[in-house]
Amino acid sequence: MSPDCQGTAVAWSGDGTPITQARPARPPRLRDPRFLLSSGKQAWRSSLVTTRTLCGGAGMLPGFLIVGAQRCGTTSMTRALSEHPAVFSAALRLEVHYFDSGYDRGLAWYRSHFPLRARAWMAARAAGAAPVAFESSPYYMFHPLAAERIARDLPGVKLLVLLRDPVERAYSAHAHEVSVGYETEPFERALEIEAARLEGEAEKIMADPAYVSRSHQHHAYRTRGHYADQLDRLERTFGRERIHVVDSQAFFTDPAPIYDGVLEFLGLPDRGRPEFKRRNARPRAAPMTSTVRAALQEHYRSHDERLSRWLGYEPSWRG
Repeated sequence: MSPDCQGTAVAWSGDGTPITQARPARPPRLRDPRFLLSSGKQAWRSSLVTTRTLCGGAGMLPGFLIVGAQRCGTTSMTRALSEHPAVFSAALRLEVHYFDSGYDRGLAWYRSHFPLRARAWMAARAAGAAPVAFESSPYYMFHPLAAERIARDLPGVKLLVLLRDPVERAYSAHAHEVSVGYETEPFERALEIEAARLEGEAEKIMADPAYVSRSHQHHAYRTRGHYADQLDRLERTFGRERIHVVDSQAFFTDPAPIYDGVLEFLGLPDRGRPEFKRRNARPRAAPMTSTVRAALQEHYRSHDERLSRWLGYEPSWRG
């Protein structure tokens, strides 16, 4: 088979008669301008990361991280903190995912996502404070190896944790995973098969650091709401004094004092408050059924009691 001058594939029969076959149509997404734009941006980002990686140690490393929890307002907090003149978020993407699924890329690759140190110092001079870089990857809190990797590569780093009602978090996470194509099951069915999906996955990650588990990252709707388990792991690695927990409902209801508390924890000067906006909220296709809600509330009862003891106060959804 050979192409003709019009680009059509041509096969020749035994008697020399051409048999014309139409070239297969391009997949629909290759004709979608949004996909092409996204692909172009991804290629540009990859090229920029490669270039910056070659610069070696010129990039900053984070002084703090937003490590979770997923669907708890981490994007809103990221945007608010990014407006502080001495704070610099990852330049290429909000969630770098280095300490969970990208750790094999190396520290130079991670540095490539942050501003050059000299430029950051110049930009932060007006704030009267040393510049600090950060990024937000909400899988870090749940990933079984992320904490020890962070402690090894970022000694002295501080951690921000945002938490919300775990029942609502689970439902929001499911809607998100459906929207990005990682989930096809309805919420109730996804809860039914969650244990089977996650069985042995954390152990596989621990045994093989290069192993990336799709279900552990994208299908742990109920399990990611076991906040006390994850905070205990962080505390064992970093100590409680380097962990600051934010109640997401309090942040959305009255953001100013919550923001001030975060600045105090990070040792940053008050340079005015940003315009607070709730970002990345996702509309629900339908409300959660009362039966599923009641079952989840009962499931989380003991976990929330442990969380209250860890925090030293009742979270908003229990008050």
